[in-house]
Amino acid sequence: MSSSRSRSRRSGSSGISEDQINDLVSKLQALLPESSSRNNDRVSAAKVLQDTCNYIRSLQEEVEDLSEKLAELLSTMTSDQAEIIRSLLM
Repeated sequence: MSSSRSRSRRSGSSGISEDQINDLVSKLQALLPESSSRNNDRVSAAKVLQDTCNYIRSLQEEVEDLSEKLAELLSTMTSDQAEIIRSLLM
């Protein structure tokens, strides 16, 4: 069985066509910041998924770093100041 036929059957069993998967991968690629610097080059779906995972990991690390910095900042404030900052963040 050819690989494209195999892919079609696999994607067909999940209810999503290969064209829909390709469209979703293209949309996902457009959301990645490093993808916007490329000139709409076609890359494999695997590469887009790997880049997406790496980007999400970097965002998680950034959130953790910012959370730590915020906690440090709040610990240096008076309770009234800290409460104002907390209320602005909610």
